[in-house]
Amino acid sequence: MFSRVLVANRGEIAVRVIRALHELGIEAVAVYSTADRDALHVEVADRAVCIGPPAAAESYLQIPNIVAAAETTGCEAVHPGYGFLAESPAFVHACEQNDLAFIGPPADVMERMGDKLQAKSEMRAAGVPVVPGTTEPASLEEIRGAAHEAGFPVLLKAAAGGGGKGMRFVRADDELESAYAAASLEAEAAFGDGSLYLEKALSPARHVEVQVLCDADGGVLTLGERECSIQRRHQKLIEESPSPALDPRMREEMESAVERACAAVGYRNAGTFEFLLGPDGMFHFIELNCRLQVEHPVSELVTGIDVVREQIRIAAGERLDMSGRAPRSGHAIEMRINAEDPARGFAPAPGIVTRFRPPLGAGVRVDTAMREGSEIPPYYDSLIAKVIVWDETRQAAIARALRALSELEVEGIPTTRELMLDVLASPEFRSGDYSTSTLAELEGRVPSLSLA
Repeated sequence: MFSRVLVANRGEIAVRVIRALHELGIEAVAVYSTADRDALHVEVADRAVCIGPPAAAESYLQIPNIVAAAETTGCEAVHPGYGFLAESPAFVHACEQNDLAFIGPPADVMERMGDKLQAKSEMRAAGVPVVPGTTEPASLEEIRGAAHEAGFPVLLKAAAGGGGKGMRFVRADDELESAYAAASLEAEAAFGDGSLYLEKALSPARHVEVQVLCDADGGVLTLGERECSIQRRHQKLIEESPSPALDPRMREEMESAVERACAAVGYRNAGTFEFLLGPDGMFHFIELNCRLQVEHPVSELVTGIDVVREQIRIAAGERLDMSGRAPRSGHAIEMRINAEDPARGFAPAPGIVTRFRPPLGAGVRVDTAMREGSEIPPYYDSLIAKVIVWDETRQAAIARALRALSELEVEGIPTTRELMLDVLASPEFRSGDYSTSTLAELEGRVPSLSLA
């Protein structure tokens, strides 16, 4: 096992990883930008190193600075958290070249799965259903031909990235040219590659993902699925497990497909296979996230397995204690509390948190780096806290989530708290019969929501 690990991140995920390291008896080294010198992750770490000015491109994305911080503090490994460099093969290679273990998947797997078309090709070869569409980057005319063959609506997607960037929903042929140009420009700006491919738009669709852990000896453990269909602009807001859309047969089919895929691609460490469920109830692979997910606590609460601790153990060469299907019980729901104003189209809302009171009580977990007086800087992701609840049944978990959110106090900045309350109380969510378009459909009926 490692004795000292550098955490190459900030905010709630850095605090989460540092706590896991301490529970394993491992020293934690934090990195921070000058905007984060007073942040909680700096305080709870054993040591901390400044790696640059506020802009992420000059600090948290600076591979030489992070590697130097690890080397000068005598670290043996690096945990990337999520975002920033978590899915950067170049960062993995830099760690390896400096005798630092990377707590995540191998660089070659990350490279292959980061290419969405390559990933789909390998999934198809492993017998995993994929969304119909083009099999390689395509020109506008090739996209037009494929769209007419698949039938509208379709999605244009960036071949080199994800997270909703470089993506456009196209309803008809006359929208294609402008959508292609806009998506390509956005993809070029975000990923340095403007190439696009096409997928058939499944509508209505549900977004369901499977959490997996894999060790170096071929052990594969699936931790069940998470329903992530409550989204705005392809960004998740509420996640739950188990999904109300799956029955035991479909759940086993999906997890078996993930197990086959892990063996086929040589996966290692934690990862998440993302699927769309179409109107016919069939699942289709869309991407493999080669990292820890924001919503990993949902799987932790229903399985009792600490995903971050398992990541560290696997990277240190240890084997999984079990393989196959992780036992699970009850129902968990996660609500993302973002520093955003839903009434203004989810506009970012940086500022000072003047009051912060997290909810307490049985079955409630809050992952955050917030405290009264904390500043939400404008340079980074807007996530400030995750409220996660567990109870024996879905309806009991919803009731607990509503209670927890009603107790949560955040003042000084707008947040998504009121929106979470409105969505959880809606008939669509309560019934479990919702889709990726539900949030847009609630506009006008939900006081806290505007997607303008």
